Formats: sequence, structure tokens, C-alpha cells
Amino acid sequence: ILTVDGQPVCGGFPSSYSGAGFSLTYDSVGEVPDVVPEGNEKRIVHMTLPLGIKVEVFQWNNYIDVTITMSPQPAQDGVCGNFNGDHADDTTATIMQRIGARVRPSESLLSGQAKIEFTHQMKKMLQAECPAAKLAEAQTQCVTTLGTLASVPNLTPACQFDYCFGMNVRARSHAKLYH
Repeated sequence: ILTVDGQPVCGGFPSSYSGAGFSLTYDSVGEVPDVVPEGNEKRIVHMTLPLGIKVEVFQWNNYIDVTITMSPQPAQDGVCGNFNGDHADDTTATIMQRIGARVRPSESLLSGQAKIEFTHQMKKMLQAECPAAKLAEAQTQCVTTLGTLASVPNLTPACQFDYCFGMNVRARSHAKLYH
């Protein structure tokens, strides 16, 4: 079920909804960014938003892929870079230096809160492979960025994990090797 401002708008598949200045379509039409993962059915939420912004969310069993098409905005920065034309400052490390490992709660555009997973294996990997100085830096950065949310269970250690291993796109699956 898709919701807008907490109200259900698309309860079936496929379905669509139009609101004031935006539209949503939930179907299987479109090109996936990579491949359809084994055992998954192609389900895409297409959003057409103001300012010519288009968002596609590809829902898989255990993760999502998102594509955003838009023109650059003033002071834009995030996980995809800052669109200044300098690809050297769009690495995970440089982005985390500029904006941190997590979106500040006050800057989130999403309603609700994601389920934060921090497994025993991730804890062991963090302790074994994140250098002490980087872990201390991650602790400071995460507590500062999260503010009062730092006390939410699993949020600070998950943020530290992202800070230490954010450049490694396979870190979460690698953590499963720690028994």
C-alpha cells in the first residue's frame, strides 16, 4: 500500500494516484537500474513531482533501488554527489566528510522511520576491521548528526558501520561472514 501524508492511495498492483501537482504510478513498467534479483517480481513506484523531478523506486524483497531525475538545485549535495562537475569530490569518503554518514532527521523528506538493522555480525566486523581512530571519529560524527535520535536502539552503531565501511558497497554481505 502506498500512502501520501499517511493516507492510503494505491492499495493494489498495478494502480495510480494523482494529487495536487504530483502523480504516482505503481506497476512493473520500466527499465531496472541493474537486474531483477532472483526470486523477485518487478514492482516500480513512479513519482512525477513538481520542478520536473521524477523518482522511481524499485522494490525488492530485501532492499530498494532508487533513480532520481532532476535538474541541479542550489546547494545540492548527497549520496549521488553535489553536481559541480568535479567527479573527484563525489566519492563516498568526500561526501561523508561534507554531509556525514546519515541524513539529519531535520532534513529528511520521508515520513515514518526506517527499520535500523545492526546485526551481531556487523558488530564483530566493526570491532575487528574499523581502526580505533576512525571508530572514535564515527562515534563523534554520528552522535552530532543524530542529535537526540542517537539514543534510538541500533541507530548510532549502524551509523558508525556506515561511516567506517560506507565506501565498501558489499560490507553488509561481508559482515555475514563473521560468525
